[in-house]
Amino acid sequence: MNLKRILRVSVTRSLLVLSLALTPFSLFAATPLDINTATAAQLAAVMSGVGEKKAEAIVAYREAHGSFNSIEELSNVKGIGNALLERNKALLQIGNENISE
Repeated sequence: MNLKRILRVSVTRSLLVLSLALTPFSLFAATPLDINTATAAQLAAVMSGVGEKKAEAIVAYREAHGSFNSIEELSNVKGIGNALLERNKALLQIGNENISE
């Protein structure tokens, strides 16, 4: 009996810790990310198919050319193509305006 209780408590606590650890990522996914203010780490965490290098390239492009006016401008960043843009459209916004609308 004691072993069953220990296992049950351990599993319950592990699931709680895991759900709390994943909460920041789920918060990013729930709210579209503003590509004009997001950090490279935020872009990499939210965008599917975008790692740290591509995210840094997005931020560098934004710093060199100014704010993005549309999602299509992301295709000017090396390594960002139409398929990647389509896959991430619902996750992104410019300011308060959702790009996918």
